[in-house]
Amino acid sequence: MAQSLELLLIQFLMPDNDARRQAEDQIKRLSKDPQVVPALVHHLRTAKTPNVRQLAAVLLRKKITGHWGKLSPQLRQLVKQSLIESITVEHSPPVRKASANVVSIIAKYAVPSGEWPDLLPFLFQCSQSAQEEHREVALILFSSLTETIGNSFRPYFADLQSLLLKCLQDETSNRVRVAALKAVGSFLEFTHDETEVMKFREFIPSILNVSRQCLASGEEDVAVLAFEIFDELIESPAPLLGDSVKSIVQFSLEVCASPNLESSTRHQAIQIISWLARYKSNSLKKYKLVGPILQIMCPLLAESTDRDEDDDLAPDRAAAEVIDTMAINLAKHVFPPVFEFSSISSQNANPKFREAAVTALGVISEGCLELMKGKLEPVLRIVLGALRDPEQMVRGAASFALGQFAEHLQPEIVSHHNIVLPCMLNAVEDASDEVKEKSYYALAAFCEDMGEDILPYLDPLMGKLLGALQTSPRHLQETCMSAIGSVASAAEQAFVPYAERVLELMKIFMVLTNDEDLRSRARATELAGIVAMSVGRARMEPILPAFIEAAISGFGLEFSELREYTHGFFSNVAELLEDGFTQYLPHIVPLAFSSCNLDDGSAVDIDDSDGDENVTEVGGVSSDDEAHDEPRVRNISVRTGVLDEKAAATQALGLFALHTKSSYAPYIDETLKILVRHSTYFHEDVRLQAIISLKYILTAVQAVFQNHNEGIAKIKEVFDTVMEIYLKTMSEDDDKEVVAQACMSVADIMNDFGYMAVEPYVPRLVEATLVLLRGESTCQLIESDSEADEDDTEHDEVLMDAVSDLLPAFAKSMGAQFAPIFAQLFEPLMKFAKQSRPPQDRTMVVATLAEVAQHMGAPIAGYVDAVMQLVLKELGSPDATNRRNAAFCAGEMCKNGGDSVLKYYTDVLSRLHPLFGESEPDNAARDNAAGAVARMIMAHPDSIPLAQVDFLVLFSPNSLYILCLKSYFYSFFLSGPTCSPASPSFERGL
Repeated sequence: MAQSLELLLIQFLMPDNDARRQAEDQIKRLSKDPQVVPALVHHLRTAKTPNVRQLAAVLLRKKITGHWGKLSPQLRQLVKQSLIESITVEHSPPVRKASANVVSIIAKYAVPSGEWPDLLPFLFQCSQSAQEEHREVALILFSSLTETIGNSFRPYFADLQSLLLKCLQDETSNRVRVAALKAVGSFLEFTHDETEVMKFREFIPSILNVSRQCLASGEEDVAVLAFEIFDELIESPAPLLGDSVKSIVQFSLEVCASPNLESSTRHQAIQIISWLARYKSNSLKKYKLVGPILQIMCPLLAESTDRDEDDDLAPDRAAAEVIDTMAINLAKHVFPPVFEFSSISSQNANPKFREAAVTALGVISEGCLELMKGKLEPVLRIVLGALRDPEQMVRGAASFALGQFAEHLQPEIVSHHNIVLPCMLNAVEDASDEVKEKSYYALAAFCEDMGEDILPYLDPLMGKLLGALQTSPRHLQETCMSAIGSVASAAEQAFVPYAERVLELMKIFMVLTNDEDLRSRARATELAGIVAMSVGRARMEPILPAFIEAAISGFGLEFSELREYTHGFFSNVAELLEDGFTQYLPHIVPLAFSSCNLDDGSAVDIDDSDGDENVTEVGGVSSDDEAHDEPRVRNISVRTGVLDEKAAATQALGLFALHTKSSYAPYIDETLKILVRHSTYFHEDVRLQAIISLKYILTAVQAVFQNHNEGIAKIKEVFDTVMEIYLKTMSEDDDKEVVAQACMSVADIMNDFGYMAVEPYVPRLVEATLVLLRGESTCQLIESDSEADEDDTEHDEVLMDAVSDLLPAFAKSMGAQFAPIFAQLFEPLMKFAKQSRPPQDRTMVVATLAEVAQHMGAPIAGYVDAVMQLVLKELGSPDATNRRNAAFCAGEMCKNGGDSVLKYYTDVLSRLHPLFGESEPDNAARDNAAGAVARMIMAHPDSIPLAQVDFLVLFSPNSLYILCLKSYFYSFFLSGPTCSPASPSFERGL
């Protein structure tokens, strides 16, 4: 075989395709015989040309797994010895590397079974050889062996780390330093023990040094290995970086700012900054790195890119993602420099910088929303000015920014409708389709929450939108329909004059069947449901069957986005018709079931490469049924369209149950199975809808079974299932929004079902609430920063507002019996009331305490001193919401706090006084202040100077009540104790 195989190997490397195919077929046939192994080993050692030797090693790697168990012990020893010799005496680096790959495969079987005891000693010996080639190949083998026999290295881990650090600092060989860099990456991927990983911190300076040398010599593909190593270190919750974060950021910024480097290299550097902002944001604050990062990232937004380049790698797009991440995690540190950049760049002669100015403001609007609300006028000046810019790219970016503002800066942004909407109306007539499309997006986000403020603009808006809907290309029609939907939602009944025309147009779109038209059909289906909700059941019910028929027919077109929007349409129709939707359930519920049961759509990308880049692809010879090498999973991708469809269908099932109640009985069991399954689904969007829908299915179950003989048992069975899922989600889910929804659902259940229903779960609910208040749940630790400063954090609106709602729910359902539980929760809650915390944290605490006092009653007296000191400070807050909640809390504490609160009456009245003056802009704060005084009068009339409260007679709904109370108590004191005390109905009217 050896002689014929040599000729075939030579023939396989010939440029003649026919000769190559013949050789390939012959090699494949010979490869079925185990004797091919010693034959390939022979050619690996003796072939005259390196290409043939390398090909022999590649084929040996492919065949050795299937044949190793069939070889005699003597042959196995020969193979191992020959490979060691090849590694030590071979002059060709590609052949050495190919031989090392074979060693890695054999070691997977031979080392754990004790067949190759001298391999690791040999590698340590090689790694300290005077010959550069030996040191390099030893490191290459250490890298590849971690994938196959990593556990065998554990006893030698300390020695290996010392060896790797020494090789990283090898002054005589760049090849050794590069091989050591690769080996460090391999060991970090394998090692998950925190103590072991911690030891890699001291490697960082050497890693940076090697990477800089590689960049200088043009080896970008090697230099980026540093970023892969940093990625591993950053994602670890352990404090692995320390002050090295400064040098990592500096190096990453150097790479980001180098336009001569490959986009992929720069992108990896930018990604490291993004990971640091997400996982180690407090380190960026501690070492004052936010400013230097933004000094590079903001100008990157203005960098011109080749339109043919992969958009995901474009520096401007990647920089925008970093700035967005930083804004979410470091809002108060990000807004000032970005606002300064935008203010200056908006005046730049270069249109790319003017575009960057408004793009930056749009990008940070989600994370910096509170700060931007306070600076809305100057921010809008920049963006609205850009909307009139002569350059299309600037106008498009301005429209994008307005859309972001409309989405994130509610409700404050809507109060500027008089200057924003006219500019948007002009923008929808822009000469550029790109500007029009972004303007429709901005309109859709802006108009949705306008309410009656939209009425003066209704005619001009609908005139332009209906005109555009009939004349624009398809992609513009889609965004135009979104804008019309938002207008309809805001206008409600005022939309009726336009509804008929819009619905007639939707009928046309809803029967389109060409592939290129299906996205428009999806949007039209969505819009039909929104319009139906706006005009009401009486007008829509007679004409709905045609729309429902068209919607159902769309499921036969195999377009996921259409199915997604159709589920949304059916959800709206169910809400509109309520019991009238029952007739459609048999036709529609199976469609939702079908979407929920779709294949996940996940795709695993397998990396089956050898790393033998210099050998021509071996084709059919490279694999056969006997090859059992475990492939390396490179990444996982997901078809997001299917996910969106599943989420929409999951939501629809819950809404069908909620609105049809007892009529939903035939579908409850199957729906519950799906919701239970989806509550642990891998994607958070689907889990979120499952958590919401579980509460709705509980409502339907109660309606179905409450009058049945065995109904109580069935209700309890479903109730237990739902509560177990909520408890598990609160403790174990890694997504804050999903956990927040579970908390809100639990609070709703306590309010709806009462304490007796949730009593068995109270200890676990309290424990889960405590864990969340302490910031120790899974979803809070997933983004933990070991150097976090508890007193310098952003308000977690999504999660903590929901968690804080649990305390009033407990208090409302338990009354005074909540006192022992509240004693456990009080201190963790008050952590958020420190003066160093954001204003939103403090007002969250105050609002929670107010509601607890309202429902728990007298036991709140034990907390008067701590609470009242906070309330008095918050009454003077510059934030209207804080003043409003503090006034409410003051009243509830005075009403329920007993005699211990009397010593604060004078201070409370003094702090409430400014809220009744003309300088108080917030009517709700004034009303709550009036209510507080009324409660103070009710609780302790003899402690209020009634003759001196005339300043309270203001235009407040509660002022008349205060005057009535004054009159009542005056007459009480004048006529003696024969008058009855304030009636309960009087108290409830407050």
